[in-house]
Amino acid sequence: MKTRCLILVAILACAVLPACARDKADTCVPVVRDAWIRLVPGGMPMHAGFARIDNPCKTPFTVTAVASDAYGSASLHETTLVNGISRMRALPQLALPAGGSVELEPGGVHLMLMDPKKPLKPGDHVVLRFEAGKGRAINGDFAVRAAGG
Repeated sequence: MKTRCLILVAILACAVLPACARDKADTCVPVVRDAWIRLVPGGMPMHAGFARIDNPCKTPFTVTAVASDAYGSASLHETTLVNGISRMRALPQLALPAGGSVELEPGGVHLMLMDPKKPLKPGDHVVLRFEAGKGRAINGDFAVRAAGG
């Protein structure tokens, strides 16, 4: 009887411990910091967002969508210089390497935020959600700044 109990405990431990380890690994999430939104002069219905996203995790995190309750739409874009002409294109995803970081910055990869649902002013804060599929997402708190600020 004692042997059966020990075998049962061993089987349960083998079944539970990998799940526990997986749960522990899943608690690591990337962090959005130094996040801000630049207002456009003249009240145009588009803004740009910038931040640094650090991924301290051992696994990559790929952003597949961006959303916010404060905007009609939000998306990732990249500005590049081609033959002396600045071009902007939408990015379908943004890869955050394991142990790495990505800068969302003016003149490079950034957020395009369209159709604010209410007027925003410098000092306001907006939450943006970076989605990675399978129910995974991280939030960033973005401070609103004036066009020249």
